[in-house]
Amino acid sequence: MSLIVMKFGGSSVGSTERMQRVAKRIIKTKEAGNRVVVVVSAMGDTTDDLIDQSKQLNPNPPAREMDMLLTTGEQISVALLSMTIHQLGSQAVSYTGWQAGIVTEAVHAKARISDIKPNRIFNSLDEGNIVIVAGFQGMTEEGEITTLGRGGSDTTAVALAAAINADVCEIFTDVDGVYSTDPRVVKCARKLDSISYDEMLELAHLGAAVLHPRAVEYAKHNNVKLVVRSSFNENEGTTVKEEAVMEQGVVVSGIAFDKNVARISILGVEDVPGVLAKVFGELADNGIDVDIIVQSGVQEGKADFSFTLSSSDSDRAIQVIEGIRSEVPFRETTSETNLVKVSIVGAGMVSNPGVAAKMFEAISKLGVSIKMVSTSEIKCSCVIAADLLNDVVRSLHTAYGLDTAEQVFVGGPQDRR
Repeated sequence: MSLIVMKFGGSSVGSTERMQRVAKRIIKTKEAGNRVVVVVSAMGDTTDDLIDQSKQLNPNPPAREMDMLLTTGEQISVALLSMTIHQLGSQAVSYTGWQAGIVTEAVHAKARISDIKPNRIFNSLDEGNIVIVAGFQGMTEEGEITTLGRGGSDTTAVALAAAINADVCEIFTDVDGVYSTDPRVVKCARKLDSISYDEMLELAHLGAAVLHPRAVEYAKHNNVKLVVRSSFNENEGTTVKEEAVMEQGVVVSGIAFDKNVARISILGVEDVPGVLAKVFGELADNGIDVDIIVQSGVQEGKADFSFTLSSSDSDRAIQVIEGIRSEVPFRETTSETNLVKVSIVGAGMVSNPGVAAKMFEAISKLGVSIKMVSTSEIKCSCVIAADLLNDVVRSLHTAYGLDTAEQVFVGGPQDRR
């Protein structure tokens, strides 16, 4: 008898018909001789609707009260799904995150799970129940309700799978698995049978929307076997595990891209110790994440450096930088939007020279300038203007032989929270 965690996103339970289909699938898994724990997101657009309602009443609501509000979406889902399973003749019990024993740090809107006490889950399983847990939420040791932020339901599912030592954690979404790139951009993108944690983690960080990075990190740390598959068909999906089989000759496995990119440059900065620490420390203190950082050569004791960040943080970042001008003198700041980051990822890059050069060549043939570059052992990222993104992705997909490869990967539409 296997112990299986099944996670369903918002679109998978977005209507009564879909809720019934999911319930039948869960019951089928239980009747096959498995013990089943289910994690569910809020139905469809429920969360967005709740956010809109809150902002009509208070444009800047307290974070605590937003967590109180948003957790109700998942509570509705788990209760309705449990009712549906009962109607179909099986036993089920639904729990909020805190009833399921999920303990988080004391941070609202983006808390991390600090502990899981699954005794109640095990007791319910022993009683023959299908256990349904609300994703995206938990409670602090002091009794405050919290939410886990973006990708929270994926993280809930993986964390529960680790805590109860599940045989597999299945993430059901609206795509068949992980693809070589977004199938909406490259029609001949193919689905991978399996990928490694490290490759999936790079892809998730670089813009692939199938899994959230925090969930992949949790799976890797706890060696949780993940399977990404569609809730709308019975296809096998993609397995995420420690080591994936690499197809002969395939060096780059997938291509990801991020459209939410801006670049900020700080020009004429004194070349003295501590400048970068001050600038990026101040940005971090204001909750602004930065990505690629490049510093130019020093001339007459002055240096220029640039960094990328989310477009939505660009204006706020400039305000922060201007706010420390008296401590870190500089000539001026400039910003550039309408940028994208396109990345190639593959475990085979470690032992194959010339992989990055092929990327640069494919991009240059389209007349596209590369503004910034970042590399690691298994990825290479280029920041470019957004205008020709789709052409660049298709060109790279062809250049690395992914159009005809039988086994490749990365993200399509997302269905997660």
